[in-house]
Amino acid sequence: QVHLVESGGGLVQPGGSLRLSCAASGSIFSIYAMGWYRQAPGKQRELVAAITSRGVNYGDSVKGRFTISRDNAKKTVYLQMNSLKPEDTAVYYCSGAYGVAPGKDWGQGTQVTVSS
Repeated sequence: QVHLVESGGGLVQPGGSLRLSCAASGSIFSIYAMGWYRQAPGKQRELVAAITSRGVNYGDSVKGRFTISRDNAKKTVYLQMNSLKPEDTAVYYCSGAYGVAPGKDWGQGTQVTVSS
């Protein structure tokens, strides 16, 4: 059983930055594909960024602003979010899976609100 716990959400002004963290337990983290998804009210959940054995990929709306990284020793994945926009407001979920893509195991989510 893999357990994922997100942290780091909050309220930030447009143009600001936040860093989300997701700590994983119960997994062989080094071979565990990790990703961040988000869901805004009334919208479908979408992929923000993923980091797997095949590399890194980002959703089109966050390219150049967000960076995903991982620390295998700490079993933690990070999402550095810069130049935040109001449309980035959503609940951000951490996800993971053994294989080439995340999406099997999920954290509880953390709220990110971008507003002045």
